[in-house]
Formats: sequence, structure tokens, C-alpha cells
Amino acid sequence: MQEILDKIIAYTDEAHNEQMRKYTPERYIVHPVRVMNTCREYTNDMTVHAAAILHDVLEDTPVTPNELLEFLTTLMSRAEAERTLALVVELTDVYVKDKYPKWNRRKRKAKEQDRMSATSADAQTIKYADIMDNCAEIVNHDADFAPLFLHECKALMQRMNRGNRELYDRALAVVEKGLALIKPRDRQ
Repeated sequence: MQEILDKIIAYTDEAHNEQMRKYTPERYIVHPVRVMNTCREYTNDMTVHAAAILHDVLEDTPVTPNELLEFLTTLMSRAEAERTLALVVELTDVYVKDKYPKWNRRKRKAKEQDRMSATSADAQTIKYADIMDNCAEIVNHDADFAPLFLHECKALMQRMNRGNRELYDRALAVVEKGLALIKPRDRQ
């Protein structure tokens, strides 16, 4: 399984190309690998691990679903490849500014909350790990944006209740810790 995941990591790194993490000088790939490693603590399902690595590929790179499926079928069975792709599609934001330019952020995020509340337990588990990784240090790196982002994550978590409960609790604790660090004048 590790050999397959290593190939998926390499593919994801290449797809994200020169993208870097927003707040650190790290290549983008460190984020999906951390998300996958967190998921590994709760499941041995290779399709979940693969989707965790790939969770931002359709959203943030030119890779299409068909291209991703074609790649995945070179590494795993067709059924596993289709399940992995389905999870990545579930994790890909639909209500983005480019597609809904007349909607404000609040409306787009509310629609995403509705959409994500209906996703599978495995997709929600991956999203918990994604939230944990994105929220872990946002207060230190972007104190102005942190209150909005952390409140959005908390609202999303309140709508997603099907994933791994232990990871949910852990992710919610990270969000709550971030909110507690925000100065009282910054609270919404």
C-alpha cells in the first residue's frame, strides 16, 4: 500500500506544481500528506488515504476528474479508483467565487456547509483532518483572517457529524483552541 501512496504523493506534488503553503515556505504537498497521516491514525482504508492526499487536486490544479481516474486505475482496481475519485469529488468545493461571483463569501460558505453535511462518512473524516491541519496555526500566521476562518470551520463541523467521532472531537478541539486564542475584540 505504501508504494501506491508514494506514487499518489508524487502525482499530487506534480499536480500542485509550484504551489506553496500560504503561511510557510513549504511546498503545498506537505498539507495533503499531513491530512493523510492524520487519517491513517483512524483507518487503514487505502482509498481514504489516497483521497486525503488528493483532496485539493481537483479544486486547486488543472487536473480533471477523468485524468485523475485514469491515473488511479494504473495503481489500483477500477472500483478502488472510482471510490477514491468519488471521495475527492465530495471534498472539492463547489460554491467557489469563480463559479458564483455574485454571491458573497457567507452565502458560498453556507451552501458548502449544506453540501458537506450530506457527504459520506469517509469524506467527512478526511475533512476533519483537513480542518485540523488548516486551523492548527492560523492564529499565529493570520490574526486578521483567523476569526472568520475559525468560525466558518466551526459552523461546518457542526453540520458534518458522520465521520470518525474521535477525529471529529480532535478537530473541533483545534478549532476551539484557535478561537480561544483570538483576542476578545476580534471575536465575532
